[in-house]
Amino acid sequence: MKKWKIHASLCIVSVFFMLLFVSSPAPAETVLKVGIGMADAGQLDPHISAKTQDKCVFGWMFNGLVRLKPGSMDLNAMEPDLAERWVASADSLVWTFYLRKGVKFHGDYGEFTAEDVVYSLQRAKDPKTSGFSSDYANFIAVEAVDPYTVKITLDKPVPSLLALVSNYHGGNIVSKKAAEAMGEDFKTQPVGTGPFAFVEYKSKQNVTLAAHKDYFRGTPKIDKIIYRYIPSAASRELAFTKGELDLTYGVRQQQWVDRMRKKEGIIVDVFQPGELRTMHMNMTKKPFDDIRVRKAVAHAISRDEVAAFLGKDVTQLNFTVVPNGYLGHSNDVVRYEYDVDKAKALLKEAGYPDGFKAVIKLPPPSYARRGGEIVASQLGKIGIKLEIVPVEWAQWLDQVFKKTDYDLTIVSHTEPMDIGIYARETYYFNYKNPEFQDVIAKLSATADTQERYKLMAEAQRIISDDCVNGFLFQLAKHGVWNKDVKGLWENSPVQANDLTEVYWAK
Repeated sequence: MKKWKIHASLCIVSVFFMLLFVSSPAPAETVLKVGIGMADAGQLDPHISAKTQDKCVFGWMFNGLVRLKPGSMDLNAMEPDLAERWVASADSLVWTFYLRKGVKFHGDYGEFTAEDVVYSLQRAKDPKTSGFSSDYANFIAVEAVDPYTVKITLDKPVPSLLALVSNYHGGNIVSKKAAEAMGEDFKTQPVGTGPFAFVEYKSKQNVTLAAHKDYFRGTPKIDKIIYRYIPSAASRELAFTKGELDLTYGVRQQQWVDRMRKKEGIIVDVFQPGELRTMHMNMTKKPFDDIRVRKAVAHAISRDEVAAFLGKDVTQLNFTVVPNGYLGHSNDVVRYEYDVDKAKALLKEAGYPDGFKAVIKLPPPSYARRGGEIVASQLGKIGIKLEIVPVEWAQWLDQVFKKTDYDLTIVSHTEPMDIGIYARETYYFNYKNPEFQDVIAKLSATADTQERYKLMAEAQRIISDDCVNGFLFQLAKHGVWNKDVKGLWENSPVQANDLTEVYWAK
């Protein structure tokens, strides 16, 4: 009887605790709902896609050997990421990176080691598996010295080497084991070491990420990110005001910023570094092979009108091909001031007193369309009649970058790189000035920091003298978020690549 009473008591206690457990509410799941102004994902492989909608997600899922300081594009302020430290040889041809120990990949893919770095950088160099292979042309070898040491050997110094192994584009480190096991499926089920892991992708709807519990900087304080594709600005704003989004990209127009700042309960942030926009003239085609025509175009563009149209808070004027705040930026370049009479005189001198017709091919983003409309309006005042031709990304890349089949176009620069890589990516395809190429060759051959800065300034002077670009300006990044979301990086609310400091004040 006594034993029976003891058993009964234990059962009652067990049932009590079971009921207590069942009746106690589970902690609420914290979910960050983000809206992006795109129709769908590109490719969820960090070595392939350079599209904005994908890069934001990559920042949450992947790490590099080093990382850009959050909110900065300054290559002189790099921080350790998967590498704890690094050293370069005196000639800057051999770089050795000493890796963190105990870093875990998402899922069951084990510990991050030097083999994953070797695999990732070789993958980034291979044009079959990378959209950034040309950036790694100077990599002779990437070797695993031991499980936690990687050695990179170059054939010539690369001024922006750290940018190439940062958490950006080809520098993102993937799991060798996962990529080899998944093959083509890796493009839609990526595996990294970042604070959030891939969970699900729904075409034209969203990507869902979950907190990586074993993240080496600590478990994120939010459980999930739902990253929604909403191409319509009006629809994104409506979803945000209804509470369906906590954070979203803004519209890069002054009136939008002013209107949103009047709303209660939200934070509007306009922050740098901006994204440089340039109108690029095709020097391989008439009439733009004539520098007098290019100078006429440059003098016909009013930067003040551009700034007034886009707005003072979202526009920053620039006069060179390296954005303000980026490595090697120089203001010591020729400036083509707005002067319609001078523009007309140059056209007449070049043999086009009545102007001419030309085509400006524009990629899909709205900034390009608005820029094209501004250019068409202003050039019309000197007799240049522009036909605006919108093209899809794939066509634009093929026609503009590969075939140089265009008269004018608008290009966006956002990469945290120096003039050498800008040259290779956006000027070499149709800019063959021997003096410029000589400067770039010298830049690649020197390891002296001060000499590199001088050469970068000289390269920008040459481009400006040749008047390759008709106008340049920067658009600031900006976003809005619910005031209850706290702890986001001060200068980068959307592209924060480490959300471990995010918490909710609700």
